[in-house]
Amino acid sequence: MAALDTNILVRLLVADDARQLVRVQALIRDAIEREEPLFVPVSVFLELEWALRSVYRLGKADIVATLSAVLSAAELVFESEAGLEWALHQYENTAADFSDCLHVALAEAAGHRPLWTFDRKAARVEGAQLLGG
Repeated sequence: MAALDTNILVRLLVADDARQLVRVQALIRDAIEREEPLFVPVSVFLELEWALRSVYRLGKADIVATLSAVLSAAELVFESEAGLEWALHQYENTAADFSDCLHVALAEAAGHRPLWTFDRKAARVEGAQLLGG
């Protein structure tokens, strides 16, 4: 199973480079025809959220909708998919950054809880705990 880098997903989602978009669409079409899904590592998903927020200036609601759509794509397989889904849900419903939600999700999946933090917003995520006052 082949894997995708962040820039491939960005091209697909924001369609800001027509030549590259055509190549990405062909890659995905080929994967579907071969019935061979494409793998998305957690680090790529995390970087995708960062790119949508920081580079493309999407708001939180648009990021959540976009990432939810990516997670539901049948032609993609995700590392720690349940953790990504949980982190996205927490991100949508708390003031914490997506990365903090993902850190908690991955720590939880590994059986390590709580995730200690000095970040007050991150500490609001179930499974995280503020260290000190």
